[in-house]
Amino acid sequence: MAFTTQDVKNLRESTGCGMMDCKKALTETDGDMEKAIELLREKGLSKIAKKASRIAAEGIVCAIQDKDKKVGVVIEVNSETDFVAKNAVFVQFVEDCAKTVLNEDPADVEALLGCTISGGTGTVQEALQEKILTIGENLKIRRFARYEGDVETYVHGGGRIGVMVRFEVEGTPDAAAFQAYAKDIAMQVAASTPTYLDKDAVPAETIAKEKEILTAQAINEGKPANIAEKMVMGRINKYYKEVCLVEQPFIKDGDISVQKFTETTAKELGVKIRIVEFVRFEKGEGLEKREDNFADEVASMIK
Repeated sequence: MAFTTQDVKNLRESTGCGMMDCKKALTETDGDMEKAIELLREKGLSKIAKKASRIAAEGIVCAIQDKDKKVGVVIEVNSETDFVAKNAVFVQFVEDCAKTVLNEDPADVEALLGCTISGGTGTVQEALQEKILTIGENLKIRRFARYEGDVETYVHGGGRIGVMVRFEVEGTPDAAAFQAYAKDIAMQVAASTPTYLDKDAVPAETIAKEKEILTAQAINEGKPANIAEKMVMGRINKYYKEVCLVEQPFIKDGDISVQKFTETTAKELGVKIRIVEFVRFEKGEGLEKREDNFADEVASMIK
């Protein structure tokens, strides 16, 4: 029995399963809708679909690097509860996903799901579905970043924050000394939460809006226009020190900036170093958090 695109859509709406899973089920059952639904239930995919609507904002951020290949990866995988985030099976799955990104270089999460998972035979998608059924929670691979070159990674708080920084190095520095410097920069990113690399990276419209706000603040403080203008310039410089990585005070010596620390280190190592880019993932940032009502939970248990 043949089936149409509409049949695939109808099956997806009735089961909540993914489009490719529905298409595969209809192919295996010669387009028989009832058998396709039964097949998806047998595979446990309908259970997975039900879990997919549940909020997953916990989990961990994992960061790894291969110094020989000069590749680094940082990835965030979410779970429903912090308890599961400490589960050894879940942690291993996240590490396998990170290794897959490192080795396969997928373009995005969708492409990653189609890759053969590191250390296994099935796809990342199949491994994810298996873990959802085994662990019993909704799990989601949210995002990842992959850098090639001179990179350093750092994980803070048992996977709460993951950082990766890429450098441009001219010359051959002492490996241990450079790694110590690079680790300090990665820790800086984790601790000080910069938004941009340097002044040039800050969008012009962002600065214009900041000046507008700061000018209004100065005028509201009763300052004349000429004084307000000078105050705004001073406050903009302070703003740069807050949001730009190389402008920030270095966490181990607040008297110098990250840029100054980099220049001093480069001179000591006899090379040139430039921080090129960075990424900082914080577990669950920007996601809706699940709100558990303990009273309701107890009441449901009594029922």
